[in-house]
Amino acid sequence: MTQTLAIRDLGVRRAGTDILSGVSCALTTGQVVGVIGPNGAGKSTLLSAVAGQTGFSGTVSWGGSGSGARHKAGDIGYMPQSCKVSASLTVLETVLLGTHERLGWRVSQGDIARATGILGELSLSHLASRCMTTLSGGQQQLVLLAQRLVREPRLLVLDEATSALDMSHQISVLMLLKRYVVRHNALALMAIHDLNIAMQYADQLVLIHDGRLVQQDAPENVLSVENIRRCYGLDVDLVARAGGRPVIAPLAQAMA
Repeated sequence: MTQTLAIRDLGVRRAGTDILSGVSCALTTGQVVGVIGPNGAGKSTLLSAVAGQTGFSGTVSWGGSGSGARHKAGDIGYMPQSCKVSASLTVLETVLLGTHERLGWRVSQGDIARATGILGELSLSHLASRCMTTLSGGQQQLVLLAQRLVREPRLLVLDEATSALDMSHQISVLMLLKRYVVRHNALALMAIHDLNIAMQYADQLVLIHDGRLVQQDAPENVLSVENIRRCYGLDVDLVARAGGRPVIAPLAQAMA
């Protein structure tokens, strides 16, 4: 059954400054939705509010209920912008920690099999017995994503989940998420900085600028020449591709 994430007139105010104001959109399951916008636009604040980690005005409902603590355990998988790894746990142990709210710290063979399968999908099987503190930043990021996926949440809220990854791994993660949301009738809401990756792999985009929603639509509609110039201050060409979405090509800027 399709569920809807409904955001209505969401606002966040800190120290007398509006970080977000009047953000409203409705997003349904079965999609990977990219949240885009320049630095400081309010992307992380929006994702944190949706996950129930930041106070806000307005309403956020998921499947007819409020967000955050009112959800049943495991229904939201939230990955914040900064996830520090300090415990001396193996990769597999770290992923299995994602099951503890549902299992009360008991781990079954089925959970181990599911965790092992997710590590395989992320090409991390060879690292299962490695200590987390010995991994690169990108590898740690993938393991922490696997930790969120092992609980099989219906709503994934991912802030910078691919920021430390090379292009190949970014694309692999997006393809994995696209399979995941279809398989589990889930919704993935994630911040994406690379506009070409957002154009090619997201099902919908939510463009934020100066704390306000500019547009929510299909990538080829949101990433127009006008929107990119307005929000990013860049002049670009959209290069048509046969049978696919256009590629964004920045134009050379004149030197001062």
